[in-house]
Amino acid sequence: MNDIYESPLNSRYASEEMKYIFSPDKKFKTWRRLWIALAKSEKELGLDITDEQIAELEKNKDDINYEVAREREKLVRHDVMSHVYAYGVQCPKAKGIIHLGATSCYVGDNTDVILMVEAMKLIRVKLLSVIAKLSDFAMKYKDMPTLGFTHFQAAQTTTVGKRASLWIQDLMMDVEAVDFALSQAKLLGSKGTTGTQASFMELFEGDTDKVKKLEELIAEKMGYKAVFAVSGQTYTRKLDSIFLNVLSGIAQSATKFSNDMRLLQHLKEMEEPFEKNQIGSSAMAYKRNPMRSERICSLARYVMVDALNPAFTTAGQWFERTLDDSANKRISVPEAFLATDAILGIYLNVASGLVVYPKVIEARLMSELPFMATENIMMDAVKKGGDRQELHERIRELSMEAGKVVKEQGGKNDLIERIAADPMFGLTLEELQKVLDPAKYVGRAPQQVEEYINDIVKPVLDKNKADLIDNAQLSV
Repeated sequence: MNDIYESPLNSRYASEEMKYIFSPDKKFKTWRRLWIALAKSEKELGLDITDEQIAELEKNKDDINYEVAREREKLVRHDVMSHVYAYGVQCPKAKGIIHLGATSCYVGDNTDVILMVEAMKLIRVKLLSVIAKLSDFAMKYKDMPTLGFTHFQAAQTTTVGKRASLWIQDLMMDVEAVDFALSQAKLLGSKGTTGTQASFMELFEGDTDKVKKLEELIAEKMGYKAVFAVSGQTYTRKLDSIFLNVLSGIAQSATKFSNDMRLLQHLKEMEEPFEKNQIGSSAMAYKRNPMRSERICSLARYVMVDALNPAFTTAGQWFERTLDDSANKRISVPEAFLATDAILGIYLNVASGLVVYPKVIEARLMSELPFMATENIMMDAVKKGGDRQELHERIRELSMEAGKVVKEQGGKNDLIERIAADPMFGLTLEELQKVLDPAKYVGRAPQQVEEYINDIVKPVLDKNKADLIDNAQLSV
C-alpha cells in the first residue's frame, strides 16, 4: 500500500529475521505459547485443567484469528483481553482456563523480554560476523605502513591493519556488553497485578510452594532459567534501558568506523564497496560517495538518541506500574533493534569489501615522512661527528623552508634533498633515503595486531564459528 506511512526501518533497512522477531505474528504466537505454559503448569500443580483443553490450545496456537481479535478490541479497548477472547472462540472447551489468574503483563511483559533476547542474540551474531571480517582485514594489512593522524593532522606512522584493530576493539567491548545484557534478562513470571502473586495465592488456596513452583515451571517451558525475584505489575523497565544502552554503544562503535571510512575515502586511501552500476551523484557522474558509511552514521544517530526513551521511561515509573511506558515501548524498543540490525548489516557489507589503495597511502606517507625522520637523521649525523645542538637548529630551519614549499607553493616536500645538500650533516641522498623506510617507523603495530587478534579476538570467534554469517544484502 502506497497511501499510508510505512517505517523505512521496515521497508528499506532492517533484515527479514529482525522484522519477524517484532512482527505481530511472532508476538501473538508467543502470547499463546505463554498461555499454554501457564495452563500446563497450573494443571501439573493440581488445578482442574484437562488434557483435552491443553490439546485444544496446542492445536490452535499458530492459527491466530486476527479479525476476531481486532473486532473485539474495538468493543473492549483492551488488546490482551481481545486476544484471550479470540483464542477462546477457537478453543471453546478451553476458553474458561485461558489466562487463568494472570494479568495482562503476564503475556505482554514476558513476551517483551523473550523478543528482546531473541533480537539481541541476532545482533550478537552480526556483531561477531563484522569482527570476523575486520579481523581478516587487520591481519592482511598489519604490516602496511600508513600515515597516522591526531586531530586529523599528520602524526606518527601506524599500519592499515593496526587502525582496523581499533575498530575491532570497540566491537569486542560491545560483545561483552551484549553478553552482560543477556545475563540480566529474566522473565517477569506470574506476578499478578501488583507483583504480590495474590491472585495465584487465591487459586492455589494459599499454597506458597505451589505459587513459587508455578513460575519455575513457566520459565522452564519457555526456555528460561529464572524469573525476576521481585516486581511490581511489570518487570523493571531498567532491563529495557540496559538493552538499548548496549545498542547505543554498538551505534557509537559503528559511527567511529564509518566516520573514519568517510575520511579515508576523501583521502582516496580506502573505499567502501562501490558496485558496477551504482550512481554516486545525480549531478556529478564521476563521484563515488561513501553512501553506506553515511547511512551507518545516520541510523546510528537515531539509535543513540532513541536509547534515551527507556531511560526516561524507567525513571518515570510510579510505584508498582504506570501505563506511560506502553506506547513508548511499542515504538522505541523495536525500532532500536531494527535500526541496529540495519547498521550491522551495512557494516558487514562494507567490511566484506573494503578497498585499499596502497600507492595513494604510500604517496601521502612519504610526503610527510621526512619530517618524522629528522630525529633519526640527526642521530646519524651526530655519529659522523656533528654537533647535536647545531644539527637540531639547522634541521628546524630546513624543515621550515621545506614546509613553505609545500604549503605556499604547493610543491613537493624536498627536506631530504635540502639535508643532503647541506655539508653540516655529511649524509648522502642515498644514505638519507635508507632512513626513509616506512617500516622503521611503525613501532610494534604489526605485532600488536597479531597479538590482539590471535590472543583475544580469535578465541571468541572460534567459539562462535558456527553462527557467523558471510555478508548482508542491502535493500538500497
